[in-house]
Amino acid sequence: MSQWHETRERLREYALGLPGAYEEFPWGESVVKVNKKIFVFLGPDEETEKWQPKFSVKLRESNGHALNVPGAAPTGHGLGRAGWVTVPFSDDAPDADLLCEWVEESYRIVAPKRLVAELDTQRP
Repeated sequence: MSQWHETRERLREYALGLPGAYEEFPWGESVVKVNKKIFVFLGPDEETEKWQPKFSVKLRESNGHALNVPGAAPTGHGLGRAGWVTVPFSDDAPDADLLCEWVEESYRIVAPKRLVAELDTQRP
């Protein structure tokens, strides 16, 4: 995905548009949280020697699908056991609409029920 910045920014904007979502920068990386819990890791703004463009989300229903993306893997630091998947921003990645669906799925797992209900009232 040669235009990974654009896709990353679209995911960031989508995530921040969800009820109660806000951005923080622990470890110098962008994460989006709701109710003090991370629901999407977006990483740093620029590729480095140690970091290749990717993002991580917590998935239940789409976990298997996400893991079938070339280069995708269970998220490190033990998060993979809890359903977190890291997906590279690559030419083989699904389109941004599906990636946004995964961000929303992660949000729905992490967010309080009242905020999920608020999201549901916003959707047609």
